[in-house]
Amino acid sequence: MKQNNIKIAVTGGIGSGKTTVCNLIKNSGYPVYSCDEVYAELLNSGKLTKRIVEEFGKTVLSDGKIDRHKLSVCVFGDEKKLGKLNEITHSEIFKEMFWQSEKYKGLVIFEVPLLFEGGYQNLFDEVIVVLRALDDRILSVKIRDGLSAEEIKNRIANQFNYDDYDFAQYYAIHNQAKIDNMYDTIGEIMLKITQKYSG
Repeated sequence: MKQNNIKIAVTGGIGSGKTTVCNLIKNSGYPVYSCDEVYAELLNSGKLTKRIVEEFGKTVLSDGKIDRHKLSVCVFGDEKKLGKLNEITHSEIFKEMFWQSEKYKGLVIFEVPLLFEGGYQNLFDEVIVVLRALDDRILSVKIRDGLSAEEIKNRIANQFNYDDYDFAQYYAIHNQAKIDNMYDTIGEIMLKITQKYSG
């Protein structure tokens, strides 16, 4: 596939503020794609139904379509099943996102929750990592999803360790819940990337 744009991934752990950052970037006029939204589109369109049912059975269906909650319950806590689901879905998600984004030239943003877990960073020209204090992440997810602190900590423990990784080769945004500061940081990053690829 011929590339006619600059692909930028925005990633970070659960509760880090990836979506907030992507919304701020979108408000600045850049096209933004979300892995989660494209995944939902693929499930609703039935494009992944056959392969998922072949692997996990018809118990994951509701009214002939994949039920995301049932599918999550099916793979939860089972690394082998989760790995198989990721194998089926991730390549299709990226293929669909990149195909949709071909109409744009310049910088295109992609919200990618499991970038480092899946080793997908090499699919992108640049990576922006959203970092946030652990307590703030837990509180954010607790408010958003109604989960207990223990449940959230378990999810974080099963994700990529953002606290002990050197992100020097990437662009980092430290989310301290101050929108003005984040907006300024985002502006500086987007300017640096634009200048890097303008020559």
